[in-house]
Amino acid sequence: MSAAGHIHTPAALRGIESFIDWIGRVTAWVALAMIGLVALNVILRYSLSLGSVWAQELEWHLLAALILLGMCHALQRGDNVRVDLFYARYSPTTKFVVDVFAALLTAAVALLFVYLSLPYVGQSYSILEGSPDPGGIPYRWAVKALIPLGYSLVALQQLAHLMRLVITRRASLEGAHV
Repeated sequence: MSAAGHIHTPAALRGIESFIDWIGRVTAWVALAMIGLVALNVILRYSLSLGSVWAQELEWHLLAALILLGMCHALQRGDNVRVDLFYARYSPTTKFVVDVFAALLTAAVALLFVYLSLPYVGQSYSILEGSPDPGGIPYRWAVKALIPLGYSLVALQQLAHLMRLVITRRASLEGAHV
């Protein structure tokens, strides 16, 4: 801890957290674009009887981007669902152990998803998979590539979370010994 009582944050941790914040801002714009696209599609469909396979598929692609890119930011902000019924009663040491275990498990599952999705994306890319519908989006492999990207970001966020947990725990233990 510094003389002012602040926890020193390593540059790597600051960099990861800043990058995840940036991903969150990009994802917010994706959400805004998706809302605008859905509204436009509904207005055109019901007022002018106009529709487009491409525009409808783009809604799904933007939703996939929103979810897969937004997961890491939601985890960083603590917006994920937690059951605090027992956790609230745990000692600080038990909370630390639970948090570390949860972060390691989440990172392991995320990396498993990355590993399992790479052949899926590779196959889609190798055949330059596109929409089976006439007038659809030609690069379906691109949206599939968001799967390993999104889960890699989750794993990266969990690495930052582990670093933050250890730094905070170390600072609290040093503060208790002063």
